Amino acid sequence: QVQLVESGGGSVQPGGSLTLSCTASTYALTVGWFRQAPGKEREGVAVITKEGRTNYAHSVKGRFTISQDNAKKTHYLQINSLNLEDTGMYYCAATLRWLTLSLYDNDFEYWGQGTQVTVSA
Repeated sequence: QVQLVESGGGSVQPGGSLTLSCTASTYALTVGWFRQAPGKEREGVAVITKEGRTNYAHSVKGRFTISQDNAKKTHYLQINSLNLEDTGMYYCAATLRWLTLSLYDNDFEYWGQGTQVTVSA
């Protein structure tokens, strides 16, 4: 069992930056960040394995950076150059089953409650 708690969301202007945090109750093999925009399906944006391997959705490459502090069991998502399309609920997810670079939400069995990111002028 893994409990995940996200933080760091907020309201920002286009072009701004945010860093989201996800603190886990135990070590996971892989942690991913997903987002769901209003009226859209949830999509995976970034994933990091316990060894530090990463994968990003094509739409966020170059703007999003996923990282972690294993000692703190905390995972981060740095978001730069925010635009209106980045608005949505951001979720942290974890799996204890495997090391994976998948951005498919069915590959993760534990989910946080989410943190809202709103980008507006």
